[in-house]
Amino acid sequence: MATRLTAGDPLADAVVAELDLYGTGARRVLDVGLRRGLASLDEPPPAAVAALLKQVESAPTWVDPLMLHRGDVVSQSVPPMWFGLCSITSALAYAYASPAVAGPLARQGQPAAMAAHRLAKAGVWTRQTIRPGGLLRGAPGYVATVDLRLRHARMRAKALKDWDAGAEGLPIGQLDMARTWLGITHVAFRTLSVIGIDVTAEEERSLHQYWSYVAHLLGLDESLYGDVADRASADRLRDLLDWATAAPDENSRALTRAMIDAQARAMAAAPDAVLSEDQLRVLIHNVLRRSFGDGTADRLGIPTPTATDLMPLIGTLNRQARYWQTFSPASAQAARRQEPEAAEPEPTAVVLPLGIALRQGTAVSHRAPTAA
Repeated sequence: MATRLTAGDPLADAVVAELDLYGTGARRVLDVGLRRGLASLDEPPPAAVAALLKQVESAPTWVDPLMLHRGDVVSQSVPPMWFGLCSITSALAYAYASPAVAGPLARQGQPAAMAAHRLAKAGVWTRQTIRPGGLLRGAPGYVATVDLRLRHARMRAKALKDWDAGAEGLPIGQLDMARTWLGITHVAFRTLSVIGIDVTAEEERSLHQYWSYVAHLLGLDESLYGDVADRASADRLRDLLDWATAAPDENSRALTRAMIDAQARAMAAAPDAVLSEDQLRVLIHNVLRRSFGDGTADRLGIPTPTATDLMPLIGTLNRQARYWQTFSPASAQAARRQEPEAAEPEPTAVVLPLGIALRQGTAVSHRAPTAA
């Protein structure tokens, strides 16, 4: 872990440098290469772009093609409301807990103004990634994941311009990228368990196997994720990441607070909302405090709710619903089908206020200078 403190993603960093050097032409070649494959290009791409395309197209030997066609069946079985309220919020809060992530993001603009946009980007990327076929070459999840990798590289390049040379670690380096990956897998499902949505050991193994391929596309060093196969091994990685990460700072608290407010506002504005914005905010605070523990929640500035604690009731109801959904193979398959069918068009209702749309739909921008 100590050696990873100063490790970045040399290949993605080189691609960002080439995009700056060659401009629009290189970006167009990269976009076509991601969507259609390296072999489809009519002209030789820049060296780093070619190396990146070759690397992401070379799937590890352990990748099961049928798994990619099925998508992340475990995440697909989670109701969209709880996926947004628990999975997305906990994953972002876990990433923001790192000052090396929070600092560069905070310098991009006012947290409150950027929060809804970042929620939208995170929600759309995750939905595209878990869908059946989402990670097949050229599919939306595949393209969006490589795009996220390049946005990390762009943020890293910008942050290094005024980075304190005496500070420990590297901004948006391997360890922070690992936090992003672990946040949407292990941390998200630990948070879902708080509201009664538990997964079996077999489902946990399936989840980590699927997301190990996401880690490959994100440019993570296999030594960080290769051994993560179940809850115990994921807990060990989380402990190591927390040990190697500085305590949350004011930027961490500002981003977390803005993200929670944006999520509560968005969900309250959804057409079928049954809770007010204040009630949803209290619910999110309660969920995150139970998931992270009081110590981490205090350091992230998550307040202690004073309203009636409904978590035991919510947990009981969700466990009962989950039991009947997975009572038989047929009911489990029907539950998994509900999420992707309900997610059309893009799931912006969960992460954006009513009336605001992602006009680009499923399209992903590959302009490296733009960071989420």
